[in-house]
Amino acid sequence: MSLGSSDDDPLPGSPELLRSVFRRHAAGVAVITAETGGRPAGFTATSLNSVSADPPLLSFTIGTGASSWPAVRDSEYLGVHILGEHQRELAGLFARSGADRFGAQTEWAPGPHGVPLLGGVLAWMVCRVVARVPAGAHRVVIAEAVAGDPAGEGRPLLYHQGRFNALRD
Repeated sequence: MSLGSSDDDPLPGSPELLRSVFRRHAAGVAVITAETGGRPAGFTATSLNSVSADPPLLSFTIGTGASSWPAVRDSEYLGVHILGEHQRELAGLFARSGADRFGAQTEWAPGPHGVPLLGGVLAWMVCRVVARVPAGAHRVVIAEAVAGDPAGEGRPLLYHQGRFNALRD
């Protein structure tokens, strides 16, 4: 069967196949934040999706082994931040396990419902969690936007081929 550039048979479904296909898929970069026990938590997500405009729902995934999972699991409200191309270092910081994500190098402040909000982002929303759906070793979190600001300046940061990239014209 020849659908693309290869005459080989399709590869069987596997984690490797999924990873290799999604390396070719450019995704926007977001940071999800939460507050639990008076401490901020957060992680970089490339799985952010719009689900519905009315009601205003979005979704993202998180692994149940992630250090931020307990905060996401226990929080009623979360922050969703769309990163700009000037924020590659911030995206990397929130993607690194064991990093001091809310240290002196990170501009942030408590926002509505106590959610940690990051500074300098293209856009942010505070969302109320409506569902956490099991999906393998992950959870699909569905949340409803309750507040936000889309007025940041700049161009979006993308994730492609395992790297953070800028948008080209």
